[in-house]
Amino acid sequence: MKDFRYAKWLLITLALGFFAIVLLAPLCSIFYYAFAQGIHFFLASLSNEEALAAIWLSLKVALIILPINIFIGVVMAWTIAYFNFKGKAILTAMLDLPFSLSPVVVGLMFLLLFGLDGLVGNWLFEHGIRVIFAVPSIVIVTLFVTFPLIAKSLIPTMNAQGNSEEQAAIILGSNGWTLFWRVTFPKIKWALLYGIILSNARAMGEFGAVSVVSGHIRGLTNTLPLYIEISYNEYQFVAAFACASLLALLALFTLGLKYLVSWQAKRKLNNTFNK
Repeated sequence: MKDFRYAKWLLITLALGFFAIVLLAPLCSIFYYAFAQGIHFFLASLSNEEALAAIWLSLKVALIILPINIFIGVVMAWTIAYFNFKGKAILTAMLDLPFSLSPVVVGLMFLLLFGLDGLVGNWLFEHGIRVIFAVPSIVIVTLFVTFPLIAKSLIPTMNAQGNSEEQAAIILGSNGWTLFWRVTFPKIKWALLYGIILSNARAMGEFGAVSVVSGHIRGLTNTLPLYIEISYNEYQFVAAFACASLLALLALFTLGLKYLVSWQAKRKLNNTFNK
């Protein structure tokens, strides 16, 4: 037993040491360099015109794709969890495709599709529709890499709870809208919120796919991650780390929300079983 206790503390020490070196130290270094020259330079870097444009573009893209992701995620989760049909396994597997592809490859795919030499890019250009190197392309690639997150959060919950309550509501004459808001939504609201948090965080921090299709037009198509890269490459370290600290704070805020949502969901589940 004594040897087992030593092994336990050794493993805990190794885990904490790995966490401190690989995760905590780099995170702290971001905030250190962001405030290294004082709060004045930090605020001045964030109030820069290009920085504000990048922050606003990242927020705008996240606000555009969030309702789309919620709708698609709920529909796909409902379909996969509650219905059996041919191709269900393929559809479920396809949800992992955005995670399997490199974001750079995702950007290249849409560049080859909507670029001037792409399949439909020339037709779009002739009709005055600009997709590549504009906000629409950023929205599209960000949507591609984030849409499975809500569905993946909902499917386990919906599978575990089943659809017996929905079937009973249909028998009693409930329409689709009432069925969702009165029966399904109360069961999935915490899982849905969890997926929304993950989706929003991924949308705000997406770099690879957006970098390929954005064109890096200053003040127009540079999102916050792209602005951070440009600032760092131009030796504007305070600006780069100041904006990076915003994404780091978003990550910490996301982790806190995830913890609160998980805790609330577990508490509700325990209260249900204790009744």
